[in-house]
Amino acid sequence: MKRKTKSLQAQPQTVTAQQPPAGFFETIAQTIEQARRFVGRTVDLTMCVTYFEIGRRIVEEEQGGMARAEYGSALMSKLAEYLTERFGKGYSLRTLGNAKNFYQVYAPAIRQTMFAEFENGSQNPISQTMFTELGTSKNKQIRQTLPDELEDNSQNQKGQSMTAQLEPPSNIPIRQTMFAELGNSGKSQTMLGFSYPFTLGWSHYLVLMRIKNDAERRFYEIEATNENWTVRQLSRQYGSSLYERLALSRNKDEVMRLSREGHTVEKPQDIADKPLALEFLGLAEDASYSESKLEQAIISKMSQFLLELGKGFLFEARQKRFTFDEQNFFVDLVFYNRLLKCYVVIDLKADVLKPQDLAQIQMYVNYFDRHVKNQDENPTIGIVLCKKRNKKMVELTLPENSNIHASEYSLYLPDKELLQSKLAEWIEEFEAAQKEKQLSSWQGLRLATKKTNPRLTTTPKGEHCNGS
Repeated sequence: MKRKTKSLQAQPQTVTAQQPPAGFFETIAQTIEQARRFVGRTVDLTMCVTYFEIGRRIVEEEQGGMARAEYGSALMSKLAEYLTERFGKGYSLRTLGNAKNFYQVYAPAIRQTMFAEFENGSQNPISQTMFTELGTSKNKQIRQTLPDELEDNSQNQKGQSMTAQLEPPSNIPIRQTMFAELGNSGKSQTMLGFSYPFTLGWSHYLVLMRIKNDAERRFYEIEATNENWTVRQLSRQYGSSLYERLALSRNKDEVMRLSREGHTVEKPQDIADKPLALEFLGLAEDASYSESKLEQAIISKMSQFLLELGKGFLFEARQKRFTFDEQNFFVDLVFYNRLLKCYVVIDLKADVLKPQDLAQIQMYVNYFDRHVKNQDENPTIGIVLCKKRNKKMVELTLPENSNIHASEYSLYLPDKELLQSKLAEWIEEFEAAQKEKQLSSWQGLRLATKKTNPRLTTTPKGEHCNGS
């Protein structure tokens, strides 16, 4: 019998696929995320600038028209009907009223920006609109798309490869991408050739416009921009009187910084001395609750608690155990603050603060400093979060410059009017002290001048100087 031979088939060769460069996938993902943020930001800024210009034209028309309230009311109603018929929903009488209010609130800031840019030699004509400027401006180049650039590039030769076409000429600097030029800009492009200080979306400004105090409004605008607050978070922070609580927990000399820089975190007092509003926990103020129930409520609402704590906080652990002399101790909550580069341990108290509570948190802080933190990290901060504290007792118990702090919390939103009146008193005292300081400085300078130059001494009325 003939033996059947197996036909040999060529075995496929294993080809090892070349791995993409490290971080390649992440780079593509970041590009997409950046594009999405840019589109959303462009829409937000365009809406803000559009409504600002609508408000400006309404105000100017009302001022130029008959000086009667009836004229302004009729003008708004007719404009709302016209715009709704032409563009559909989105231009109701209420929306136009918001646009008018938006202009009236932010016009002073826009004027300051315009004057500053005039002083800096801005050559942009005032009558130029934003939409014309974005399409035709040669000084502020909004990048064309890549196909348009390739088509308009007269230096590209037909025989060049695509790679050669994509390479920029050596005498032209590589431009930033459109995302870097516009997406990272702190201000929106302008309708009048200047820069508007709009950094948030229209919905954010609907909340901010309700704040009458300029310094307070500026504080919330800075914080919402820097911390990427949603509209809901902005409304909650304003409703919880964050500005007033921060201002009243700070040195009076530092209160004015809040409206210029927002909430700056430079030292432990910046995060530890502010009273906390924990209304989001849902615990009744007059109900009896244990510290473990308070802790569980905080854990279940950790994102809101982190927002209330402030900047830079990262949650690490609950009931962190450590053993000393065969005894177990538990720290209620452990956080890390990336801005201060230190651990923050929190001990919860459901009642009035006692001196032994401060001693207990001191032991926790000492343990973390000696056995947990790295050498390049700053000393641990300890906070006793209590329902009520006696400030004088705390100052008497703790040494100066201690890293131990006692902070009060409330289970309801504070009385905003009461906090505002307290803050107004503080500001009046601050301004009075500043005037007195300037006056004493001027009087001291005048006295020193008289001593060094006797001839400059003024002569009382009715007396005459003898001699030369």
